[in-house]
Amino acid sequence: MHERRIRVEALPRHVAVIMDGNGRWAERRGLDRIEGHRAGIESVRAVVRAAHELGIRQLTLYAFSTENWSRPKGEVDELMRLLERYLDAEIDELDRNGIRLRAIGRLERLPDSARAKVGQAIQRTRDNAEMDVVFALSYGGRTEIADAARRIAREVEQGRLDADAIDEKTFAGFLYEPDLADPDLLIRTGGESRISNFLLWQIAYAEIHVTEVMWPDFRKGDLVEAILAYQARERRYGLTSAQLRGRTEPLP
Repeated sequence: MHERRIRVEALPRHVAVIMDGNGRWAERRGLDRIEGHRAGIESVRAVVRAAHELGIRQLTLYAFSTENWSRPKGEVDELMRLLERYLDAEIDELDRNGIRLRAIGRLERLPDSARAKVGQAIQRTRDNAEMDVVFALSYGGRTEIADAARRIAREVEQGRLDADAIDEKTFAGFLYEPDLADPDLLIRTGGESRISNFLLWQIAYAEIHVTEVMWPDFRKGDLVEAILAYQARERRYGLTSAQLRGRTEPLP
């Protein structure tokens, strides 16, 4: 029923998701936290399929943050194993559906096995063009900005870039995957109203949708609800409603 109400012409091009609530979902059921992460893998599978069916062009999932390395080693190790299992189980379907897998973050920190699996999946799907699924792994928004600034400083130091010519467009070109569109819609599950160091540069004008639904329970219907909420908003980019009505050129 909900899908008939979605305006296809107004779909968000890029949806980013903070997948929160796995641990709390498990604890409320008297389970070990890792069971929440295992259940959350089913949500990843369901949401990737749903986004593809709905026509979303880019989907970025906050899978593992730079701060997550501080969690207990057993939990971190299991999260890495779950990443590998997901890729093993889903790569054929992703490839068959024309989905390109990408990853952002300090991937060099991943264990050798997980890093190899991610690299193989990226290589296998690199020519697919129907949809991008981006995993943020060992990722932090501040780290990404610092890494970009460091690369820019080296370019200036070596005379390949004029410091006075650096603007927002130039800076964005040094981010991890600069060809990705900025997210139109940021979804956070689990009810917390925080950005949690996710895509700090890119979400400057994203519409934010917070849902109480924990990530292991998040399914296609919840994604549809988020898109419907997004489509009900007026995206002004600092302009007034009257200015928008009189505008002939599309906004970013």
